[in-house]
Amino acid sequence: MFTGIVEEVGEIVDVRQSGEVVVLTVRGPRVSGDAAHGDSIAVNGCCLTVADPGGAQGDEFRLELVPETLKRTSLGAAAPGVKVNLERALQAGARLGGHIVQGHVDGVGTLLERTPGERSDEVRFSLPPDLARYVVEKGSITVDGVSLTVAGTDGDTFSVALIPTTLADTTLGLRAPGDPVNLEVDVVAKYVERLTAGYVGGPAAARHEPAQPQDQHGQDGAK
Repeated sequence: MFTGIVEEVGEIVDVRQSGEVVVLTVRGPRVSGDAAHGDSIAVNGCCLTVADPGGAQGDEFRLELVPETLKRTSLGAAAPGVKVNLERALQAGARLGGHIVQGHVDGVGTLLERTPGERSDEVRFSLPPDLARYVVEKGSITVDGVSLTVAGTDGDTFSVALIPTTLADTTLGLRAPGDPVNLEVDVVAKYVERLTAGYVGGPAAARHEPAQPQDQHGQDGAK
């Protein structure tokens, strides 16, 4: 589990194909300092397992991307020189500075527009249609591994306000219109929908609940 508080901006230094798996080598001195084989590190919001800590320079680590990860995240376009947000898994007893982040990317959005302010930026992103219902004003969302507060929603788009620290300490200060971003919605919203679907209907009910039998008058159940 993660919190969406980025520890450092790292850099992809090597990308290699090994059968159906893509092996990434990432440089990140802070997060690699105590990384061990099998540890979890979020890379642009995607929870990945360290396959080879240390690396040639001692400040690198290697990760393996399977086809599912390549298909569902923006990491399929990873290339040497690309900057990425890095966060180690949350330690028990540590402060939960952002919100509960699983590192399970729900979909890929696109940066549509950014409006620079004197010290902050307002940025608008697209949302995959099946995720829009989980995003609410003043709720939480993870964008490329960064825990953010939703400033507003409009159909299949949402906007956030980026403070100077976020602009300086994450890759969101570098993103331009047209860039893809990994999105993870608040997992609490998904569980609430699933648990209440049988009572209130809706998309989850349609997917998971069996239809009730109808009598000849079209009424549910017995007369």
